[in-house]
Amino acid sequence: MNENPDGTGPPRGGEPSFEERLRAARGRKRLDEPPASRGGSAAGGGFGQSPLGIGLRVGVEMVAAMAVAVGIGWALDHWLHTAPLFIALFVLLGGAAGVLNVWRMFAPRPERTPRA
Repeated sequence: MNENPDGTGPPRGGEPSFEERLRAARGRKRLDEPPASRGGSAAGGGFGQSPLGIGLRVGVEMVAAMAVAVGIGWALDHWLHTAPLFIALFVLLGGAAGVLNVWRMFAPRPERTPRA
């Protein structure tokens, strides 16, 4: 509230302006730096997480993919009366989907260029 009454002009009393204070606060919190230099996760890649967090996420990805695949396979086998056929097929597909999800989690992501 150090600005002139009409909201224009420099602040009175030699105190820093709002922009200067904001810039200083962002610098203290390191918000203007890219996430990789702050130690955060690189675009959700999981590299800023603890090893336990990464391991749990990998486990959950694999178990979820297998559970969905086995559920779909069992439902198709139950509906079509083809006992082990679809469950065996979807176990393979679920395992592949789980590995693909983990691969995507750790694969480097290309830099996006802004569209003009």
